[in-house]
Amino acid sequence: MSYADKVFVENIKDILENGYSDEELNVRPKWEDGTPAHTIKKFCMVNRYDLSKEFPIITVRKTFFKSCIKELLWIWQKKSNKISELDSHIWDSWADENGTIGKAYGYQLGVKHKYPEGEFDQVDRVLYDLKHNPASRRIMTNLYNHHDLNEMGLAPCAYGLILNVTGDKLNAILNQRSQDMLTANNWNVCQYAVLVHMFAQVSGLKVGEFVHVVADAHIYDRHIPQVKKLIENEQFEAPVFKIDTSIKNFYDFTVDSFSLENYKANDFNEKIEVAI
Repeated sequence: MSYADKVFVENIKDILENGYSDEELNVRPKWEDGTPAHTIKKFCMVNRYDLSKEFPIITVRKTFFKSCIKELLWIWQKKSNKISELDSHIWDSWADENGTIGKAYGYQLGVKHKYPEGEFDQVDRVLYDLKHNPASRRIMTNLYNHHDLNEMGLAPCAYGLILNVTGDKLNAILNQRSQDMLTANNWNVCQYAVLVHMFAQVSGLKVGEFVHVVADAHIYDRHIPQVKKLIENEQFEAPVFKIDTSIKNFYDFTVDSFSLENYKANDFNEKIEVAI
């Protein structure tokens, strides 16, 4: 079975069996009908994936791999906040009258700052340091800037990435303040696993560990029956991840630069209601 399945199922069971319910609290998220969207949660869930062994995608439910990558490139390559530049409607609920999500995600990555070596935005600074300062303990990005929060459509959930080179391997820690386990958990894991592969390849490194830290890992009340059913699905072997090894420039990757061989997964045809 996929290692990601093992991790996902254990996480879900832990939350259901040992989690804290916020049903007595006044919560911000709402369902489409206006009902408060309560959760059961665990604090600080930490998962480790060795990317050199297998790609961390679940099979108990199909993860839409290409769609994950499209959003990843929209944020990290285009550094965009315009929903018209994303081939998806997942951000429509958080867009403003100008069709942007404000100063969130891609916008933050694209802001340039002056350094002794020149002017860089956050992504280009990472690329520079991986090539010129691989021993640095300061190779990181941060999207959660307090002075811009009031101009963001949604405060970033996956907000901080730390990259660390050990020998010839690139390791990463993704810090996430909040995660809807049913709709977004493996989506984010796959995205940042791909991102580590991208950074490693253009920096002449191999992939190492990817560590995912979630401060508030939760299951929404209306999702509980669905996740209970989901974790009982058959599990399959992890697919083989393929990347176009001819690409040496981070900005040359496209959605077609990546593929999965023999990805077998369960279809999940139930409608998933999204809390906003």
